[in-house]
Amino acid sequence: MAKFLKGNELNSELEKIFETAENDIILISPYIKLHDRYKSSLLTKLQNDNLRITVLFGKNEDDMSKSMKQEDFDFFKQFPNIEILHEKRLHAKYYANDFNSILTSMNLYGFSQNNNIEAGVLMENSRNSLDDDSWNYFETVLQQAELLFMKSPVYEKKNILSSKKYIRSEIEIDKLSDFFNNKSYDKVFKKNIKKRESEDNSIIKNGIGYCIRTGKEIAFNIEKPMHYEAFKMWNKYKNPDFPEKYCHYSGEPSNGKTTVNRPILNKNWKQAKEKFGI
Repeated sequence: MAKFLKGNELNSELEKIFETAENDIILISPYIKLHDRYKSSLLTKLQNDNLRITVLFGKNEDDMSKSMKQEDFDFFKQFPNIEILHEKRLHAKYYANDFNSILTSMNLYGFSQNNNIEAGVLMENSRNSLDDDSWNYFETVLQQAELLFMKSPVYEKKNILSSKKYIRSEIEIDKLSDFFNNKSYDKVFKKNIKKRESEDNSIIKNGIGYCIRTGKEIAFNIEKPMHYEAFKMWNKYKNPDFPEKYCHYSGEPSNGKTTVNRPILNKNWKQAKEKFGI
């Protein structure tokens, strides 16, 4: 049985997909930015380790943050049993659970739900031809997509007659955290370099440099004067004027006289300018 949906009815039925799910939730949308009402519905399932959530988003292969924001990834990854995949060609929107599915024009995106004229078809999982065809098609799409994040429950089984006991969940695959961390790394240091360029018209050149926090050898780049692991620690507080330990140009101890804003010791600045053309 199929039912045509539009407007608030479409939003309401999508909420029911989340609320009534027992074993599976499938979310397929090129763009994902969860509305608070959907987050609230999904959070009722947070402690259900038997519920498998599968999220597929798409587009923007070169910058996936345009299709899914870090805050939504952080929201999804707290669930105990979840997969997140990406397919650059994705344009379809499909939402399903154990009992029903919705084939629709609507992205899982707050703006779409609040502002666009959207419509969809609700299908009961009665194994009619329409439901079977759509399910089989999207199952194939999921199989061909790139798996970016996977978190699975771990169970303890005492003996053959006992039921399994949930212990914890383990992250088996995580490419998204690295992506978003690198995105944050680029964003923070690009912001700082623009500030410095406005002050002294600096230009970035490549060569051998040193991490201002660890002293490790890295590429010379006053936009990114830290080793990535050091940056992750620095990024917790994001203080560009926090005293660091080494000179980015020479690698010598700076005794707190270098910072992210000023990664080169004053005495080395002239030499660094001549060598790297900054």
